[in-house]
Amino acid sequence: MKTDISATINGKKLQSAVEPRTSLADLLREELRLTATHLGCEQGVCGACTVLIDGQPARACITLAVAADGSEIRTLEGLDQDRLMAVLKDAFEDKHGLQCGFCTPGMLISAWDLIRRKADLSDADIRIAMSGNLCRCTGYQGIVRSIASAAKIWADASQPEREPAR
Repeated sequence: MKTDISATINGKKLQSAVEPRTSLADLLREELRLTATHLGCEQGVCGACTVLIDGQPARACITLAVAADGSEIRTLEGLDQDRLMAVLKDAFEDKHGLQCGFCTPGMLISAWDLIRRKADLSDADIRIAMSGNLCRCTGYQGIVRSIASAAKIWADASQPEREPAR
């Protein structure tokens, strides 16, 4: 028996009937074709399926779609026009923060959340905060450099304009 759910996904209202066992990741990927939500471990460990639910990072693979009823969900596609996400994507390209790209959507969403929550990030801060996102291709140096670069660019761009020296 299917259950009716309603949610806002990337700013659009969704009403759907889902099997109670359907994961949010499967709903996003299979029904809505939002394929930036990657399925890796399907146990909530790797972070490839990270999305924002009501503004908080969450693992879509272990979140049942019925549990997201009434929620606001943002996927990587939903952050396409976001200025911070643009800075992050550029930094990941410039600082070699990706290789195969499988973990990248989850890394980007987690990094976006981290930069929005915390200023003056050290490499250690980044490594600790990102420890829930796994990458099999890199040694994480490029990822940490990318996030540090984006955080600095974002902080510099967010500073209020200073009065000219007299």
